[in-house]
Amino acid sequence: MRWIEKLATAQRVVVVVAIGVAFLAVGNYLPSLGQRGFAFGWTGYAPLTPPSVGWPGWLRLLVWLGLTCVWAVVSIWLLRPPGHDDSV
Repeated sequence: MRWIEKLATAQRVVVVVAIGVAFLAVGNYLPSLGQRGFAFGWTGYAPLTPPSVGWPGWLRLLVWLGLTCVWAVVSIWLLRPPGHDDSV
């Protein structure tokens, strides 16, 4: 991308951190899909049905590992030295 080459190193670091925060939001949002929300009644009494816990732990781990790997690859690509040739 041409616009990446115009950014200084500090600006690239800001982009990497912003992408990491975006992946954090996605990683927190995805496992909560399908949940019913809070299991509290109007007065805070115990619910009659247990709350939905979302995805199993192993699937959450795979989501976080995938997001971390993508973030690492994008970070390496963004923070490569200027003038680096990717064709080799």
